[in-house]
Amino acid sequence: MRVDLDVEGAEPTGLPRFQRAGIQVRRLSRLTYVLGAMGVLGLVVSLFVDLFSPNSLWTAVLTNGAASLLVLAAALQSAQVVALWRARIMAPDEVVIAVDELAETEESGWYDRLLGRIGGAGTSMVGQIGAPVFWLAGWALLALISISMIWNMALVGTSVGLTGSVVGGLLLLIGFALLVLERQLSNESEASWPEAEQLAQISRVAIGTLLIAAFCLFFSSADRVWPARLAVLIGLLPGLVAVELLIRALLSIFSPRNDRLEPRLVASSFVAGLLRWPPRPLTALQNELHNRFGIDLRQIWAFTYMRRAFLPVMAVIVALGWALSGVHEIPMQGRGIYERFGKPVEVMGPGLHAGLPWPFGTVLPVENGVVHELATSVSEGASTEQTLDPAEGPPPAVANRLWDATHINDKSQVIASGSGDKQSFQIVNMDVRFVYRIGLDDPSAMAATYNSADIPSLIRSTASRVLVHDFASRTLDELLGEQRTDLAADIGNAVARDLKKLDSGVEILATVVESIHPPAGAANAYHAVQAAQISAQALIARERGAAADQANLAQLHASIAHDQAAANSREVMSTAQSADLRFSAERQGYAKAGQAFLLEQYLSQLTLGMTHAKLLVLDHRLGGSSAPTIDLRSFTLPVDPASSKSAEQPSAE
Repeated sequence: MRVDLDVEGAEPTGLPRFQRAGIQVRRLSRLTYVLGAMGVLGLVVSLFVDLFSPNSLWTAVLTNGAASLLVLAAALQSAQVVALWRARIMAPDEVVIAVDELAETEESGWYDRLLGRIGGAGTSMVGQIGAPVFWLAGWALLALISISMIWNMALVGTSVGLTGSVVGGLLLLIGFALLVLERQLSNESEASWPEAEQLAQISRVAIGTLLIAAFCLFFSSADRVWPARLAVLIGLLPGLVAVELLIRALLSIFSPRNDRLEPRLVASSFVAGLLRWPPRPLTALQNELHNRFGIDLRQIWAFTYMRRAFLPVMAVIVALGWALSGVHEIPMQGRGIYERFGKPVEVMGPGLHAGLPWPFGTVLPVENGVVHELATSVSEGASTEQTLDPAEGPPPAVANRLWDATHINDKSQVIASGSGDKQSFQIVNMDVRFVYRIGLDDPSAMAATYNSADIPSLIRSTASRVLVHDFASRTLDELLGEQRTDLAADIGNAVARDLKKLDSGVEILATVVESIHPPAGAANAYHAVQAAQISAQALIARERGAAADQANLAQLHASIAHDQAAANSREVMSTAQSADLRFSAERQGYAKAGQAFLLEQYLSQLTLGMTHAKLLVLDHRLGGSSAPTIDLRSFTLPVDPASSKSAEQPSAE
């Protein structure tokens, strides 16, 4: 079957673009294969480099260079479709559509029929949309995905050495080859090759990407960050072109496709058209509007006047803006130090102030009464962002003041220790915070601005030196038992004196000792030591009490025995003395009275002995034939046998 094509009634064989269509097809085909293979090879090498050295300069350079080559290959393939259509017009081939029907009597199964229907639907959709549209969208999407995967503006400097110079030279060689291609395409006339200018613009994107990538390799080193960042940032150029080509490919799906009409190049880029010297973005926009929509902005007088008055008006605006740079606004909570020709002149208060324009007059901002709280130590993993905790939720970690927890503001400090007669040291964790501000007077503002590069670091270093000097002679028991207010006052006064000597312009408002405790790992052991000390002290006190009780009881018993012995001895002594006095008196009485005294004593003793006895008195002068008889059975024994015995002795004599 033969399909007759014409170009809207014109004879295509006389047009130059149709006559050179065959040569253009072969040329574009070779360039598409070469550039596409180089782009895919660059992506594969970049993938292997990323496996062994992730987030390096090599990945960014290779991926961005490969993406630019893929974008150029996609544009060349899209132009090849247009040139192929023209070549078929010049040498039409017979298109025979042979539909073979099975002559066999056996019918195909349902699975084969399903696959045939799916394949037929896919072929019909591709025929309606066009396979070149899918190829263009696929190449652009691959370039976008590659650029997005290596996008990382936090890359650090890398030393590439000799390999970087070799690869940079290779990129320059490829860029030179593309420059030759770009010059050839630019020299093509629009009549012989209408798409050559657009292809030359896209080739400039690849040339610029490769040149900047080679430049980054040549100047890359371990202490330079900007080559790595520039190597990543250059990916924006092919990325923007790839986005534009992808959008054009998607929008071309809704355009009617007619095989009898000459197709237009889909892979044209407005972004690539801006890469020209001198840059004329407005001219490119005017040409695009004129070619696409038939709108000629050059016929409008207002736009012509704006173009002529643009430079004078812009110069006046720039001059006015430069003059207004000498007007400075200082907020209510701030101050400003005005520098004229780099020399500080005065301290300005809040409000508007006028001076010389930049750079002859500048204002350095200074805080005015802003109070800060600074901890002497902050952990590396600590986050500076503060998040509000829910009122009904669990307490935040910063509110934990237990010794067995590690706090983010704890600072380890070596302190003195004593064990018996030996000197040693201990480690204690403390959280000391300073509330400070820049002095409210002008000299303090000047000193804080010009004498201190980093005020928080200065306060931390000064506080660390003071803490080391102050705690070197303190023990843990003294720190835990001492009043925190007194300790905070001593530390704050020492830090304030050092900051005043340094002329820092900082005023210490308060010093807060949040916590002082042993390290978190030794908290349980220290608790055990404290418990053992308390138990030992309680046991010592209990034993001392028992010893005092026993001593007092023994002293009481000894005192009672001593008093009893003293009383007994006194009683015996008194009895002896009384007996001695009685004996002396009786001897004197006997010496003077003789037998009468003895009889008197005998009668007195008899009276005493017979006081409670039942007596029967008989008079011997009674007469009678019988003598008187006394029945002694009615009498009892004497009460005191000793006295009775002593009474019988005189009678015995």
